[in-house]
Amino acid sequence: MNWRRRITWGALALVLAVLAVSVGTYAWADEKLDRTVNLGTLPDRPPQGKGTNYLIAGSDNRRNLTPQQRKALHTGSDDEGPYGNSDSMMLLHIGAAGDTLVSLPRDSYVTIPAYSGSDGVRHPASTNKLNAAFSLGGGRLLAETVEYNTGIRIDHYAEIGFGGFVDLVDALGGVTVCLDRPIVDQASGADLKAGCHKLDGRQSLDLARERHQEAGQDLSRVANQQKFLAAIAHQAQTPSTLLDPFRLYPALDAGIGTLSVDKGMSPYDLARMFLGLKGISGGRGHELTVPIADANYYTPNAGDAVLWNMAEAKTLFGELQNDQRVTIGDNDAHSDFSGG
Repeated sequence: MNWRRRITWGALALVLAVLAVSVGTYAWADEKLDRTVNLGTLPDRPPQGKGTNYLIAGSDNRRNLTPQQRKALHTGSDDEGPYGNSDSMMLLHIGAAGDTLVSLPRDSYVTIPAYSGSDGVRHPASTNKLNAAFSLGGGRLLAETVEYNTGIRIDHYAEIGFGGFVDLVDALGGVTVCLDRPIVDQASGADLKAGCHKLDGRQSLDLARERHQEAGQDLSRVANQQKFLAAIAHQAQTPSTLLDPFRLYPALDAGIGTLSVDKGMSPYDLARMFLGLKGISGGRGHELTVPIADANYYTPNAGDAVLWNMAEAKTLFGELQNDQRVTIGDNDAHSDFSGG
C-alpha cells in the first residue's frame, strides 16, 4: 500500500469530525474537496449492500512533484500509465455487525473489466494485477475492478499521493513508530535503527514504502502500512494536534488539498471513514488481508502475482456485502514496527 498507510486520510477525517460543529469550516472543507471519480456511472454494479464501503488507494503519481522532490523522496521519475500507480488499496466496511479493513495486495491477480482508455480505444476484459487497473484507468477503473472481483458495491472512494502523505504527516508534527529491528532499504530511502522514532513526512514515506528487507515483500509492506494507520490516527487525536489551531488547520488544509475523492463524498463521509479506521486501529473491528492461496503465483502475462483463496475470499466478501459478522481470520504477514 505503498503505505498503508498512505492512508493519512484518517488524520484528515478526524479533523473534519472535530470541526464539523463549525458551519463555516464544514462549508470550506466541502468546497475544497477534489471530487474526481463518479461511482454512479460504473456499469453492471453489484446490488446495494448493507453498511458503507470505502475503497482507499494510495497513488504514486509523481506528476505534481518537482525533480528535486522526487529525488528527496526516492520516488524515481517514471509514471506507470497515464494515472501513475497505486501500491496501497484497502476496502473499509462500516456496518452494524462491526467495522472491517481488508487490504488488497497490489499484485492480486484479478479480472479487469472492459474499459475505454485515455486514448479512446475500447479494451476487452483481461486478467492482470490489481494495480494495473489503476495505472490504466485511475480510480474509476480500480473501483470497477474491485466491485467486479469482490461483488461488493463501493459507496465511496478516497485517494492520496506521495506529496500529500508527506505534507500531512509534517502538518501533524510527525508520527512515532517503534521498530523491532533496524530497517535499511536503498530503494525507498529508509534507514532507521531499532527502537522508537519520531518521523517526519519524508521519513514516514520511506518507511511505509520499504519492502525489500521484508521476507514477505509486498505482503509484509501491507502489514507495515497498517501499523502506520494506527500511528497517524493516534497523533491526529492528541491534544497537541486538536487544541493547537496552528497545527490543526494546516493538517486539515494539507489533507484535503491532496485528496481525490468520489463525487458523492462529503466531509461527514470522510469523518465516518476516519472513525471506522480509528476504531479498527484501536482494536474495535477486524483488520486483515484478503485470503491468499499463493503469494508467488506465476502468470505468463503479469509475472509473479498474488492468487486469492477464492473460497475464503467469497465467504469474506459475502459477509461484508451483507453486513454480517466476519468469520475469516487475520492472515496479514509479519510486521516489524508499531505505532508509538
